[in-house]
Amino acid sequence: MALLDLAMQGFAVFGFILFFVLWLMHLMSIIYVRLHLHKKRSEVKQSFGQQAGVSLLKPLKGVDPNLISNLETFFTLDYPKYEILLCVQDQDDPAVEVCKKLLGKYPNVDARLFIGGKKVGINPKINNLMPGYEGAKYGLVWICDSGIRVKPDTLTDLTNQMTEKVGLVHGLPYVADRQGFAATLEQVYFGTSHPRSYISANVTGIKCVTGMSCLMRKDVLDQAGGLVSFAQYIAEDYFMAKAIADRGWKFSMATQVAMQNSGSYSIGQFQSRMIRWTKLRINMLPGTVLEPVSECFLASLIIGWSAHYVFRWDMMAFFMCHCLAWFICDYIQLTGVQGGALCFSKLDFAVAWFIRETMAVQIFLSALWDPTISWRTGRYRLRCGGTAEEILDV
Repeated sequence: MALLDLAMQGFAVFGFILFFVLWLMHLMSIIYVRLHLHKKRSEVKQSFGQQAGVSLLKPLKGVDPNLISNLETFFTLDYPKYEILLCVQDQDDPAVEVCKKLLGKYPNVDARLFIGGKKVGINPKINNLMPGYEGAKYGLVWICDSGIRVKPDTLTDLTNQMTEKVGLVHGLPYVADRQGFAATLEQVYFGTSHPRSYISANVTGIKCVTGMSCLMRKDVLDQAGGLVSFAQYIAEDYFMAKAIADRGWKFSMATQVAMQNSGSYSIGQFQSRMIRWTKLRINMLPGTVLEPVSECFLASLIIGWSAHYVFRWDMMAFFMCHCLAWFICDYIQLTGVQGGALCFSKLDFAVAWFIRETMAVQIFLSALWDPTISWRTGRYRLRCGGTAEEILDV
């Protein structure tokens, strides 16, 4: 009995520590979003990096309904010196025709098309980008996914953050307004749970970066061996950021979000993406196994039990109140990340929020069940430490 009592006391302490940490994360992310994101251009200090030349590396694979409109936003950037390096792996990819159409429409934009890639490892994105990276002529490289849409001043915003001690500038991932419940579900996730962890990590000095939109110093990447050094990893963005941090450079977050605007989306695609990301985190960072306790429902149960054990409060009443407070804070944070009016109702938000929260544990268990991932056209078996091997069909 003494051991059981000791264990219960320890679990209660864990519950209170969890309460403090999670609500500190809520507070940090909400304040950061309100103070840092969506600043007007006049409010942003100019930096030495503003006029530096930028080589935009654009990995392309296939075509979705929004590809041409997304790509076109990069051809209309209001920035004095940049080049667009469009990279397509296969000659028969329909993205080739989209690129040629835009190259013809904007002949005065410094843009080139690279077809064929270069096999240097198992990461298909790195293989695709290699010819463009080798042909880049500027000191800053901007790797930006095909589904991202930008504003005319997005590149100016990124380079404004590239101060003398900064080696990488990244954008907080978010999702553009689109039609359908699947779009709402993605927007709720990228406006609540994801930025809470993402912002809290960066504010506390933990290097948390996604590769959707990253501006980096090319000479620092070259010191680490260039893109080829990261071709052995599927999560190349994590290891590129680690290599830059290991060389003493700081990170900065853009004031504009990395606006995802894929024309192909569904609840199934969202689940598959979340499972793939979780698998990668588990293999790179063992502490990821604790992720489920950072989700609303499980955290509320643990904290509610702790409050009941210590204070004899009603556990179910505490659980409901805690979930309600979490829900309200998530809505406040979402409106801050959005930077304006939401395109869906509060009822839509409530339904999407509830479904996303109930999916969290299922996504985590699915990630634990199978160590292989499917990405683009390949399947890969993950290894501890972040490396992977391609699974070839015999």
